[in-house]
Amino acid sequence: MTMWVFGYGSLLWNPGFQVAQTALATLPHYARSFCMRSIHHRGTETDPGLVLALDEVAGASCRGLALAVAEGQEEPTLDYLRERELISSAYLEKNLSVTLDSGESVTAVTYVIDRNHGQYCGGLPLEEQARIIARAVGGRGPNTEYLFNTTDHLAEMNLNDPDLDWLAARVRALTA
Repeated sequence: MTMWVFGYGSLLWNPGFQVAQTALATLPHYARSFCMRSIHHRGTETDPGLVLALDEVAGASCRGLALAVAEGQEEPTLDYLRERELISSAYLEKNLSVTLDSGESVTAVTYVIDRNHGQYCGGLPLEEQARIIARAVGGRGPNTEYLFNTTDHLAEMNLNDPDLDWLAARVRALTA
């Protein structure tokens, strides 16, 4: 049985594991947004950045990429993803049903925000998000790099996200 992972942010451009197949997919009931303060990868505890998370929202859906894990790599992939994504326990690991563009439904390992975690910051105005992203830097580099890589890869897949497109344009203006 194939293990799938749902990518909606950095997993689109930096999965970090052996991918056997990819397929455009939709995850119902969740919205992609910069609703998690990043204190490790794209910010620090004293100057947090923002990273994308999936926030549960009635009626929402998120377009992303289903990534099939290479056969025999399931356990190392899960270990890697848990080390990467659960670094501060702000994400919850869930097995959720996603619909591939082919119409097939698959269960995918998906990382969603824990709204009860201190790093949750849903509902920040886009302008505030832009100002945070424009200045934050963490262990994996500038927050701007994370935003630009994600929006560029979404555009390449024809999965434009209007909020992220606005943020990218605004952050470019702020950092010019």
